Amino acid sequence: MMKPYQLGLYEKSMPGSLSIEEKLQETGNASFDYLELSIDETDEKLARLEWGKDEISAINRAAEESGIPVKSICLSGHRKFPMGDPDAETRGKSLSIMERALTLAARLGVRIIQIAGYDVYYKKSTEETKKFFAENLEKSVHLAAREGVILAFETMETPFIDTVEKAMNWVKKFPSPYLQVYPDTGNITNAALLYGTTVPGDIEKASGHLAALHLKESKPGIYREVPYGEGHVNFGEAIAAAWREGCRRYVAEFWHSAPKSGEADRWRTILHDNSIYLRDILDKAVVDTAEKYR
Repeated sequence: MMKPYQLGLYEKSMPGSLSIEEKLQETGNASFDYLELSIDETDEKLARLEWGKDEISAINRAAEESGIPVKSICLSGHRKFPMGDPDAETRGKSLSIMERALTLAARLGVRIIQIAGYDVYYKKSTEETKKFFAENLEKSVHLAAREGVILAFETMETPFIDTVEKAMNWVKKFPSPYLQVYPDTGNITNAALLYGTTVPGDIEKASGHLAALHLKESKPGIYREVPYGEGHVNFGEAIAAAWREGCRRYVAEFWHSAPKSGEADRWRTILHDNSIYLRDILDKAVVDTAEKYR
């Protein structure tokens, strides 16, 4: 019997030396349901936006053979080329990145692109950068509607959009089935601590608009590379809240790090262990929520 949810895997959890085809195979070997592709600000990842028919056909064929599709894209290439940048040329590049990412998603059969929730990243946010961000976001939503691909805000570690509530303010500003919210549990847990709110209360703000949920661990003030179980994220509570709001897609977000001597293959064990860890929490949260609301 199929599970009532799907658990994806962020591709940066695996060595960067692996091909996409190999990452699909390893994703399945570790009992995840699908792969989340990264388009970050590096030249290597941005070059993926230029993939032609041959590259895309090869990935689609590998997905068919492995039984593990690419079902979402984490688009953080806007960190270097933000939609709210004061420079017109940079803003033009940001919109080009968005349009090409949407085309790539459509060709791969990807339905959700997680977009970063900031107007600028390396520069200071101002009323002008917010205005430019709004203009390009509106254009992006129209492009997404054309391709039939959902753009969904990631809640970030910066104050521009670090909560679901802030992300929803933009969703309400440009109402469309193609603009939704894709929170990060690690970031909204830190935000809840910062603002004196709760994670379930924040997630409830996106009722009917939750595309998926990133399952990432964090510690107060530390947003990345915290192993599961060593931080302060209450995954059961966050998943239960997301489940109540209709979320059925979850993605494990963690990073591969350089192995110690003699532990070159340990990353496979980490993938396997993290899959078990998250599925145990997911299964319990789903059962508890179902019983509570039966």
